Amino acid sequence: MSRKRPRVAVVFGGRSGEHEVSIQSARSVISAIDRTKYDVLPVGITHDGTWVVAEPNALLAGAVDDEARVMPSADPGQPGLVPVSPGAQGVAALGDGVDVVFPLVHGTFGEDGSLQALFALAELPFVGSGGLGSATGMDKITMKKIYRADGLAVVEYVPVARADWERRPAGIMDEIEANLGFPCFVKPSDLGSSVGISKVRDREQLEAGLALAAEFSGRIIAERALDAREVECGVLGNHEPAAPVVGEIVVARAFYDYEAKYFDPSTQFIIPAALDPSTADAIRELAIRAFRAVAAEGMARVDFFVARGDGEIYVNEINTIPGFTAMSVYPRLWAASGVPYPELIDRLIQLALERHADRSRNRTRY
Repeated sequence: MSRKRPRVAVVFGGRSGEHEVSIQSARSVISAIDRTKYDVLPVGITHDGTWVVAEPNALLAGAVDDEARVMPSADPGQPGLVPVSPGAQGVAALGDGVDVVFPLVHGTFGEDGSLQALFALAELPFVGSGGLGSATGMDKITMKKIYRADGLAVVEYVPVARADWERRPAGIMDEIEANLGFPCFVKPSDLGSSVGISKVRDREQLEAGLALAAEFSGRIIAERALDAREVECGVLGNHEPAAPVVGEIVVARAFYDYEAKYFDPSTQFIIPAALDPSTADAIRELAIRAFRAVAAEGMARVDFFVARGDGEIYVNEINTIPGFTAMSVYPRLWAASGVPYPELIDRLIQLALERHADRSRNRTRY
C-alpha cells in the first residue's frame, strides 16, 4: 500500500425504513473525520441492496454509476469490498484496501448483526457491536427477555408473531387488552427510528396498529404506555465502558415518533436532564449494565423511562448504531461531557481496532 493513513470505509444507506437517516449520519461523519489521521472511502447501499462507492448526497439523489458498484466480501484474502466489473471505478477506489469499517446503516440488514457478521468473516475491524450485541440489541423482544433475566426493569409487554396475528387476530387483541390495557404502544420488534409504531387507545386502533407493524416485521411487540419522562444516555467503550451526562426528550406530539425525531422543530432535547444527582447516576450505571447485558461493544445509546409517579426507572431499549449527525442525541451527550464530535469519531475507530486486535488472539484451529 502506498498510503500511510488507515483507510476507513464509511458504509451507509441500506435496505430499511431508516435509509435516509443513515445517509444523514454518514454525511456528518465524513465531514467531521480527521483527514490528517484517516483516509475515507464512502460506500453506499441503495434501497435495493446494491453496494456502490459514492458520496452520501449522490446516493440520496440516486445518482450512482454502475461502474462504481462493489460487492462485500467475506473472504479475508480480499480487501472487504470487491469491484463488480474489472476496470470499473471501484478498482481504483479499492486498490489500497480497507483498514476499518464505520457502519452507519440503521435498522434492518445493518444494525441487526447482518453487516457485522459479514465484516467479522472478512476479518475487518469495524466500529460498534459485533453480531451478537447487534442482533440482541435490535430485537426488542429478545432484548427485554435478557434485561429481565439480568434484573433490569422493563415495561410490561406482549410479544406477537405475525403468523399468529394473521391466524387469530381476535385472540391476539384479547391477550393484549387483558395484559396491557389502553393506551399501549404497538411496534415492529426489530426496527428503529419509531418506524411502524402506533400509540393505540382502543381496540379499533389496536387492530390498525398491529396491521401496520406487521407490514415491517414478522415479530411485533405491544408495550404498556407509561406516564413517564423519556431520558437517554450514551455508552462508549469495550471492556471498560463509560457513560456521559443524561439527556431528556420533550415532545409536543402524542409520542416520540418519526416526525418528532427528525422533522418537528418543537421537539426539545435538554442536556443535562433536570434530574436529581442520584437518579442521574443510577441511569448512567443502568446504561452500562444494559450495554453489557446484550454484549454490546464500542458504542450505544440506551433509552429510559422515569415514571412520574414513583420515579421508577425502566430500560426502554438500546440502540447499537444510534443516529450520528453532529446534532444527534448520542454525539451531543458526549460533547456535553467533554468529548467533541471529531474526537468521538476517532475514539470509536480506535475502539474498533482495539477490539479486532483482541479477537485476533482467539484460536480458530484445534
